[in-house]
Amino acid sequence: MRLVAENIACVRGGRPVFAGLSFSLGEKEALVVTGPNGAGKSSLLRLIAGLVRLTGGLLRLDGGGDATIGEQAHYLGHLDAVKTALTVRENLRFWTRYLGGKDETADALAAVGLDHLADLPASYLSAGQKRRLSIARLVAVPRPIWLLDEPTSALDAHAQVTLAQLMRAHLGGGGLIVAASHGPLGIDQARELELGRP
Repeated sequence: MRLVAENIACVRGGRPVFAGLSFSLGEKEALVVTGPNGAGKSSLLRLIAGLVRLTGGLLRLDGGGDATIGEQAHYLGHLDAVKTALTVRENLRFWTRYLGGKDETADALAAVGLDHLADLPASYLSAGQKRRLSIARLVAVPRPIWLLDEPTSALDAHAQVTLAQLMRAHLGGGGLIVAASHGPLGIDQARELELGRP
């Protein structure tokens, strides 16, 4: 499987965000997208996920079968999409059903250290715990492509180590990761794509 971008362009709100952007990413590879605020890092991830329209160039997934890129990707954005009226377990169960998973939440919650809070209403979670609950979706429903927008946001040092371990395991299993970040993610040999460079 290979994700290929050839001279892609993005326009948001009538303003060109980037153009002529090309990269290729294969199995077991990670691409860290860097650059100043407003350079288009989030827009690039949303474009790959199919949430923003491509305005130029070609984006394709070689060896991905008939499913779209978005159908084979997890997009972890700025907002954690946590339903505060539901418990931690119910939140994850909702997402596994929506994303086509097996509704087995215990292992995923344990992987992010939230198993002891499974029956707690999500409204009681801290920002970092909500982020970990969102990360649990990546574990609960396997998909080959992870699109991560500032994934360490609100995470403490221990949770950042856990996330790095999950990312390395995903890559080791043949997955691909495209992550926008202002800081290190703990992924060895990740390539870097800098946006907004003059």
